[in-house]
Order: sequence, then C-alpha cells, then structure tokens
Amino acid sequence: MEDRAEQGSTQENGSSNGTAREPNSSHCTSLKMFLVALSFAYFAKALSGSYMKSTITQLERRFDIPSYLIGVIDGSFEIGNLLVIAFVSYFGAKLHRPKIIAVGCVLMSIGTFIIALPHFIIGHYKFETSVRWVGNSSLNPSPCPVGSPADLTQDGKLPEVPAKGERLHLYTLVQTSKDVRLHSSFAPGCEGESNLSMWIYVLLGNVLRGIGETPVQPLGISYIDDFASEENAALYVGCVQTISVVGPVFGYLLGSLCAKIYVDIGFVKMETITITPADSRWVGAWWLGYLIAGVITLLSAIPFWFLPRSLPISRPQGSEKCAPEQRSFIKDSPLLKHKYPADKHTSFIEMAKDFIPTLQTLLGHPVYLIYLCVTIIQLNSLIGMVTYKPKYIEQHFRQSASKANFLMGVINIPAVALGMFSGGLLMKRLKLNIMGAAKFAFGTSLIGYILSLLFFAMSCENAKVAGVTLSYNSMDRISYDKHPVYTACNSDCFCSASDWDPVCGDNGITYVSPCLAGCTSSAGSGKNTVFSNCSCVGVAGNFTASTGQCPHKDDCDSVFPYFLALSVITSFIISLGGTPGYMLLIRCIKPQLKSLALGFHALATRTLAGIPAPIYFGAIIDTTCLKWGQKRCGGIGACRIYNTTAYRIAYLGLTLSLRTISFIICIPGFILLSRQLKKEEKNAIHGALANGGTELEALRKEEFVISNSDQLQQTSDNRTDRETRL
Repeated sequence: MEDRAEQGSTQENGSSNGTAREPNSSHCTSLKMFLVALSFAYFAKALSGSYMKSTITQLERRFDIPSYLIGVIDGSFEIGNLLVIAFVSYFGAKLHRPKIIAVGCVLMSIGTFIIALPHFIIGHYKFETSVRWVGNSSLNPSPCPVGSPADLTQDGKLPEVPAKGERLHLYTLVQTSKDVRLHSSFAPGCEGESNLSMWIYVLLGNVLRGIGETPVQPLGISYIDDFASEENAALYVGCVQTISVVGPVFGYLLGSLCAKIYVDIGFVKMETITITPADSRWVGAWWLGYLIAGVITLLSAIPFWFLPRSLPISRPQGSEKCAPEQRSFIKDSPLLKHKYPADKHTSFIEMAKDFIPTLQTLLGHPVYLIYLCVTIIQLNSLIGMVTYKPKYIEQHFRQSASKANFLMGVINIPAVALGMFSGGLLMKRLKLNIMGAAKFAFGTSLIGYILSLLFFAMSCENAKVAGVTLSYNSMDRISYDKHPVYTACNSDCFCSASDWDPVCGDNGITYVSPCLAGCTSSAGSGKNTVFSNCSCVGVAGNFTASTGQCPHKDDCDSVFPYFLALSVITSFIISLGGTPGYMLLIRCIKPQLKSLALGFHALATRTLAGIPAPIYFGAIIDTTCLKWGQKRCGGIGACRIYNTTAYRIAYLGLTLSLRTISFIICIPGFILLSRQLKKEEKNAIHGALANGGTELEALRKEEFVISNSDQLQQTSDNRTDRETRL
C-alpha cells in the first residue's frame, strides 16, 4: 500500500512537473522575444540619435542657420526626454510596460518623420551663386556685369536688357557700400514665403523623439530585471547595452552615405549642379536618412504589441526541492515581507514628505555631490566635443561631410565601445574596490587629457581666399584682418560682396566669386565651367579660374592620419574609465538611496550637460567665422569659411578647460572618499566587535542554561534512584 501511495505521489508530481514545463517554456520564449525586441529598439534609437549628430552641417546649410541654433535643435531631444521622464518612470511600471514601450517607439518614428518633413515643403535647394541666367545657351553670360548705381531703376533693379540672341540674363546684384540688397532674380518669390522658419519642424520632431525614447530604457530594463532569473538578468542587460553601441556605427555610416547624395536627387539634373560634396554650400540628402531611421524605429514597435504585461517569475532551481512546510515558512517569513513590502496606497503629500528628506540626505552626501559635479563638467566636455567633431574634421582638415561621418562611425565609435568593455573586464580581473575604481577612472581620464594636448600641434594652414584671409595687394601672407573685396582689378565689375561662389585661380588663390576675380567670360557648364580673362588672377588679364575652392591639402594630408590615430587612442583610453566610474556612483552611497541617486544623476546630467553643451559650444564656434552666407530673402545664413586657428583653439581649448576644472574638483573628492571608507571600516570593526561580544554573551548564557539543566537533570536522576531504592 505504501509503495502504491509512493508511486501515485510520484505520478502526481510528474504530471504537475509536466504541466509546469509548459508555462516555463512559454515564459522563456516570451522573455527572449522581449529581449530581441528591446535590443532592436535600442539599436533604432541609437541609430537615429547618431544620425542626427551626423547631419549637423547639412542642416546648417539647408536652413541657413548658425551653429548655436543647431545646438538648440540637438539639445531639444533632452528637453523632450525630461518633460515626461518622471511620469513614465512612476506610472509606467504600474501599466502594460511592453505596450508603453511600443507607443514610445511609434512616437520616436513620428518625430523622425517630422524632422524630414521640411524637405517636402520648402522646395528645391538654391545655393548662392553670383551669376544666374534663364534659357538654354551655348554661350555663357559674363560673370562680370558692367554697371554702376546710376544704372538702377527706381525700384532698385537693373533694367531688363535683352542679350545677344534674344536671351534674357538676370543678375543678382548687391551694392554693399550702401547696404542696399537688390534681388532681381528671386525677390518676388520671397514675398510669398512663409515667415515660419523650417528648422522649427526639426526642433519639434526632435522633442517628440525625446518623448518617445523615454520609456525604452527604464521600463525595458526593469521588465528584464523583474522576470529574468538572477543569474541571467545581468547577461540580458549586457546584450542590450552591446546592441546599443552598434547603433551609432550604422547611424554615422548612414550619414556618410546620405551626405554623398545631393539633397534634391531625382528632382534636378545633376549636370546643372556646379558644386561638389567638398564645397561649403553642398547639402546632402539629409532627409533620406531620417526616413530610413523612422521606418526602422516604427518596425521596432511591432513586437511589443504582442508581448504580455507580466511573465511568471522564474524561481531558483533549489526552490523546487523545498518541502511544502519550507515553502510556506519562506512565504510567511517576516524578513521577506520587509524586503518585498506590499503596495500601499499612499497620497501624493505623504510621498512628497518622504521624498524631500531623502533627497536632502542624498545631496548631503559629500562624495556623491562631488561625483555629480565632476560628471556634469566632464559630460559637458564630452557632449560638446562629440557633437561638433565631424564639423571640426570638415573645417579644419578640409574633408567632406561624408568622409567625416564615415571615420566617426568606423574608427571612433568602435574604439569607445571596446574601451568600455575592456574597462569592465579589467575591473573584474583586478578586483578593484571603490577606491581602486576611482583611481582607475581618474588615471585613464588624466592620460587621455595629456594625450589630447597634442591635438593643438596638429594644425592646418587656413585656406587662401582673396579678400578674406589674404589681401589683394599682398598674396603671400595669411592674415585675419578685415580685407576689402573691391580693388582696382575688379573695379569695372558691379559685384556682390555677400555672395559666396568661390573659384580657384591659376595662381592657387581662391576668390569669393568669379566677378570679384575680375573674370569677364566663361565657357562650359556645371562643374566643368572655366572662367577666363580674370584680371585679378594675373596682371595680363588672360588668366583662368575654375569652379570651387583651391585644394591646398598638402599640409593637411600629412597631419590628418596622425590626428585619426591619436583620436582613436584617446577615445579608447578615456572610455576605459567609463565602467569603473559608473560603479563608483553605485557603490559610494547606501543601497536604499541607489535608485534615487541614479535617477537624480541622469536628470542632472541631461539638464546641465545634454541641453546647454551643444548650444554654447556652437555659439563659441560661431565667433570664429570669417565669411557668413546670405539667406535668399535677407539675413545671415550659415558660415562658409572659418578661421581654422581660432576654431582649433576655441574647440579644443573649451573641451580641455572643462576637463581641467573637473580634475581640480576630484582632489577634495578623493580626500572625502578616503575619509568615508576609513569611517565605514571603523564602524564595521566596532560592529563586528559588538556583534562578537553579544554572541559571546549569548553563548555564555546558553552554556549557563545547559549547565543548569544538566544539574537539574542530575538531581532529578538522584531523586529517582533514591525513590527506586526505597
């Protein structure tokens, strides 16, 4: 009977195990689906974010805006994130997390599509050029219109005179000396143009991207942490973070590809385009990448709609072996009730009363406060440097936007990823404690800082542009004084000083326009146009000029490989300290303050680094501009040429100055950290001694009780023996 009962119980347990396998297998499948979906969402948001960084110069030129406005657009993503992060973090955990992430991905894709919207509203891109004409012709009009202010009509335009062959040539003329702008070819189009700047759509789209990105990280990571086993949760989070590093690589590569393609590809004849991707007026197909990124982000939302709100919590393997009495004991344990307290319906006022003292305790922690200040300053330096690094490569080393983005994606980003991974591996191998992690992070940052000083020595000579960096009277020496663009050699031409249509003379000097070069005739079309009889190029007046700036890349080509090598080395070394530095944040505070500390750290860095850094970096870079472009309907546009020496000093100087300040703040941080560790060590020793004394006293009491019980037992035995004898 007992054997049958055992067999029955075994069969019953077997059937229960069989039924338990089905939910376990479905649990694993759903969790793996969520992991794949979250990894894809991380990839999509990282791709679109890095693509935004890669299109900075394209957006500047397309919308004719300065760098500081690009900084505002770039920081608007963080603004959108901050608008909803508190609501999403609090309410999102109580709702259907996968569906909230899906809504976030949809919002991100809509925001990305809105960024691309202006391309389909504002029409074709019209870059600056000094000479425009209408009609097909085998002969080109003269780049040097002859006239004077007396030839102007009452409305400020040249009289329309039919040219040879009954072809009408329209010129854009600006009389700079009297600050009178005369637009004979496109002024009527400006009257009907909307006053709303199109870059506002890009700003709003980026804000929406920031709002949509908010739930992906906190809700996704918490979902994995809640329903994955303890040994697998760290592995899953690591996989997601690794995928998020791959996204920027593809984002910059997509930016490189789109920068090669002309903005109005398919809508204009490429034979009529006179500029190349190396020209400062070139605008690539920036909108195409946003459409691709938007589609990818939209696809990443689909799997989340089909995932469950919650999954069965995977139990440790040892729990299945527990007896029913043990399981009921563990379930009813007051210790676990304290660790996993039940949800209590507390009012907002009660939560606020508890929140403010907790925040005061956190901000009163001196080590945490210094760590917060150091990371905010270092992130200001890092974000400003990364945001404008492609532009620095373009302007200083005269590389195209396509090549700059390609190098960022293929060289810099992988070096950063490898550095972060290696830093975590070294920390594990060296078994660094909190002070060791702090010293390691500080040491790597200091080495990278020292190596970065070498960037100041890697300089290129500024482009030789007559009337901008060179005087017409002295073509031998570059100077940044204000030079006149009008001189005796172009006095017969009625030229615009504001246009930027550079030509390269046979003498190796770049001129702002063929008119200011004194060219009187031209032949050919598109990029093959050749201007002749340029009086400013040669004394005899029979020298020629071709479209575009003169290369002058000999000195840069020799320095650029060293710049790339040093950039990779410094990126890798600085990234080595990323993981130990983050572990320092987690370990320097009490466990019960960890969540608030991480959340406040993210809030502070986004507010004080992510938003302002691109703005003031851009504003400082704008001060180094030598030649501003002009908008079609008046006003200053994007910068055409920079003072590369001032640009280098401003960009690198600001980056390294911020890091210098952070190093100075680290000194009291190390002193306070060592004091905190010594204090904790003393408290631990006192606690151990106190606990040891308590345990010794308890043992003595236990021995006393046992000895008393033995004596009582002996007396009782003696009494029993006596009674037996009697």
